[in-house]
Amino acid sequence: MAELAAQIRNRQSLVLKALPPPVSEADRRLLSLAMDIAKTYYPADIKYLGEPLPLYYLELARLTASVIGLTIPAVISALLSGVREDSEEWNRIDTLNDPSIKEVITGLSRVTALRGRDFKGKQAENFRKLLLSLADDGRVILIALAERLLIMRRLDWLPEKERLPVASEAYFLFAPLAHRLGYYNIKSEMEDLAMKLMEPAEFTEIEAKLKKTTTSRNRLIREFSGPVMEKLDAMGIKYQLKSRTKSIHSIWQKMKRQNVAFDEVFDIFAIRIIIETTPANEKSSCWQVYSVVTDLYQPDPSRMRDWISVPKTNGYESLHTTVVTPAGRWVEVQIRTTRMDEIAEKGLAAHFRYKGIKGEGGLDAWMAQMREVLGTMEKEGGDFLGDIRPGLYTDEVFVFTPKGEVRQLPVGATLLDFAFDIHTEVGSKCIGGKVNGRNVQLKHKLQNGDHVSVITSAKQTPKRDWLSFVITNKARAKIRQALNEEKFKLAAEGKEILTRRLKNWKIPYGDATVVRLLTKYGLKTSQDLYFSIAIGEIDLLQLKKVLLKAEEQPPESQHKTPEIHTQDEAVTAAGDYLVIDEKVEGLDYKLAKCCNPVFGDKIFGFVTVLEGIKIHRATCPNADFMLSNFPYRVVRARWTGLDSSLGFLTSVRLTGVENLGIVARISELLSGYRGVTVKNFTYSMNNGIFEGHIELLVPNINILYGIIKKIQSVKGITRVTRVDG
Repeated sequence: MAELAAQIRNRQSLVLKALPPPVSEADRRLLSLAMDIAKTYYPADIKYLGEPLPLYYLELARLTASVIGLTIPAVISALLSGVREDSEEWNRIDTLNDPSIKEVITGLSRVTALRGRDFKGKQAENFRKLLLSLADDGRVILIALAERLLIMRRLDWLPEKERLPVASEAYFLFAPLAHRLGYYNIKSEMEDLAMKLMEPAEFTEIEAKLKKTTTSRNRLIREFSGPVMEKLDAMGIKYQLKSRTKSIHSIWQKMKRQNVAFDEVFDIFAIRIIIETTPANEKSSCWQVYSVVTDLYQPDPSRMRDWISVPKTNGYESLHTTVVTPAGRWVEVQIRTTRMDEIAEKGLAAHFRYKGIKGEGGLDAWMAQMREVLGTMEKEGGDFLGDIRPGLYTDEVFVFTPKGEVRQLPVGATLLDFAFDIHTEVGSKCIGGKVNGRNVQLKHKLQNGDHVSVITSAKQTPKRDWLSFVITNKARAKIRQALNEEKFKLAAEGKEILTRRLKNWKIPYGDATVVRLLTKYGLKTSQDLYFSIAIGEIDLLQLKKVLLKAEEQPPESQHKTPEIHTQDEAVTAAGDYLVIDEKVEGLDYKLAKCCNPVFGDKIFGFVTVLEGIKIHRATCPNADFMLSNFPYRVVRARWTGLDSSLGFLTSVRLTGVENLGIVARISELLSGYRGVTVKNFTYSMNNGIFEGHIELLVPNINILYGIIKKIQSVKGITRVTRVDG
C-alpha cells in the first residue's frame, strides 16, 4: 500500500504539471480534495488496463489536461468520472463548490458504452449520445476523447476479443471526431494505433523505413531550414521552427491513394514556423514569413492553403504551402502564430479559453447542425454513421449568398447542399440556381468564392436520386426524412394491395409468406416489399407464381443456398483451419469475397441474414459498416490447426516499368513455391509502363507476404500490393 500511495502522489504531481498555466493554490487544494474522494471510492485492489483504478483515473485526468488542454474543473470531472450517483462520495462532490463537475460526470455516464466499459453496445446509437452531449457541455465529448486515447494506448491490456471493436471505434468514429474538433495529434495517434492492430505487416514495414531514413531526413531539414532561419533572424522576427514527420497511417493512406511506394511519398515531413507577434499583426506577420519562404524556394500554387483569411469551422488557422528545394525535394511549410498553434494543438479546448466555455462562430454552427441532423433521424437508423462521418472528416469551401453572407460547406458540396444549408424548405423546393450569374443544375459542385442564388418551385418535392450527389449531413438527413414519409404512405397502400390479392388467390397472409417474398426479391424489410408493390417494381402475377411454386416444393428444398459449405464440410475439405469461438450452431459459413481472407489474417465472423456466417479480414473495406452498425451480429473467429491444403484465394497487383523478360522472371519465381497455385496472371505494357494482376491460391499469410517481397525484388517492378477483393 505504501508503494501505491507513493505512485498516487507522483501521478497527482504530474496532473498539476500538465494543467494549463497559471495553476493557483486554489487549484491545488481542489485537486487534493477531489483525490481524497477518489481514493475513498476507487478500490485500490481492482485493476483496469494494467493498473489500480486510482492510478487509471489520475492518468485520465492528466491526459485531459496535457493532451486536451482543459482546466481544473474538467480535470476533476475526469478524475471522478467513475463515481456513481447512488454512492456516498457523489454527495461529497458538492464540497468542491463547482456544480459543473457533477454535470460533466452525468454527461459522461450517458456515454459509458463509448468509454471502455461496454464494447458490445450499438455503436451508432452510442455515438449519437456522445454527439448529443455537445448540447450540454463540450467538455463531455473531450474527456470521452481523452479516455479513448488512453484505452488505445493500452490496447494490449484488453481481452483479445475486445481489441478489434475498440480499435474499429477509434479508427472509424473517434479519429474523425478528433479531426473535426481540431485535435490533429490525437487523430493521428489513434489512426496509427488502430493500424498497428488492423494492418500489422504494413505498419511495421513503414515504421522500419521511417527509422532507416531518419538521418537523411534530419539532414534535409537542416539544409532547408538554414537559409529560412538566417533571413528571419536578419529581419528581427521572433519565431520557433519545428519539424514533424507524417504519421505512419497518413503515409500508408497516401501510398494506397496514389499507388506509389514509400520512397515516392515526397512530403513525409513538414516544417512549421510559429511566430510570436501581437494580435493586431498576426495576418501581416504570417504573410511576411510566407514571402520569405517563397522567395527562397519555388512554391506549388495548387498546394497553397489560406486558412488565415477564412479559418476552418473548427477554428483552425494557418498558412500552408508546398515548395521544392534545389535538390528537387518537396517540403510542406506551415506558418502560424503562437495563438493559432495553440488552437491547432488543443482544438476545442483552446476555443474555451479564447472564446468562453460555450465557444462561438463556426464551431457552434457545426454543433447546431449536428444536433439538427440527429434530431431528424430515426432512433437507430442504419444510415446514421453514413450521414455523420462525412461531416467529421472534410475540408471546406466558402461561398456567398446574394446578400454577401459567407457560407462554409464541405469540399464537393453542390447547389442543392447550399439550398438545404440556407433552409430545409428552400432545399426541398429547389429546382436550380445561379452561380456567378450563370444558370446551373442541382448537382453543380461549388468552388471557393462562388456567388450563389437558388431558384425554387412550389411544385418541387425531394427526389431519391438527390441522395446520390448531396454530401452534407443536413441535406441527406432532410431528403431521407421526406422520402421516408412518402415511402411510409406508399408502403401502407402496398400492404393493402398484397393482402387483398392474397385473399383472392386463397393464399394465407403471414410471416412465412412475407419472408419467402423478401428472400425471392432480395429485400431487407416488409416495408421495402410493400413499397415495391405500390410503385409497381414487383409484378403481382409474377409474385403469385412465386408463392404457388413455393407451396408445391418440399419444405426442405425451399431455403437452400448455393455454394455454401457447412462447418463439417469445410473442415473435411480444407483441414480444420477455422474455429468460431461463439457457440453458434446450425449456421453455415464461408470466406467473404469482398476481402478474401487468407490463413493468418486477423479475422472476424459476421452473421448474415441468408448466407450463414461470412468470415472477413479485420481490414475488410466493409468492416466499417458491419462493426459500426451491426456489432451484435459480429462473432469472434480465429484460425486454428493446419493451413488449407487447397489454398486460399487472393490477388496481388503489380506496377513497374517495361523490362525484357519481366513476366518470365515473375512466373519462374512463383513456380518455386510449394503449395502455391497461380489461377490467373494477366498483364499489359503501355507507353513503357508494366501493369499486372495475379490470382493465387496460397496456404497462409506468411507465404503470401513472402511472395510479395520476392516480386518486389524483380528488376523493373516498382510496387506490389495485395488486392482486397
